[in-house]
Amino acid sequence: MLATPFAIMAAAALLEIAGCYAVWVWWRLGGSALWLAPGLVSLAGFAWLLALGPAQFAGRAYAAYGGVYVTASLLWLWAVEGQRPAPADLAGAALCLAGAATILAAAR
Repeated sequence: MLATPFAIMAAAALLEIAGCYAVWVWWRLGGSALWLAPGLVSLAGFAWLLALGPAQFAGRAYAAYGGVYVTASLLWLWAVEGQRPAPADLAGAALCLAGAATILAAAR
């Protein structure tokens, strides 16, 4: 069974956020340079997954992905960093997901 566009984008978002977080830990929090290895693997996986998206044009795929990324970032904020998103964060994420759904629906 093929993954749905949303599942592909959700997995891509997880990999992108994890990869960027690894660089953040190394650079901003003084972590070991060993954090960069899994970060680079995660970012490569993100790029590969995003290229599997359903859109015929990269720009449209990236635009739709943006809504998923915003939502995943807020989930990361809560689950990994222990900061609960504010109501305005959740409202913004809902708007972003609506925009992503609109772009994906129109792309078919």
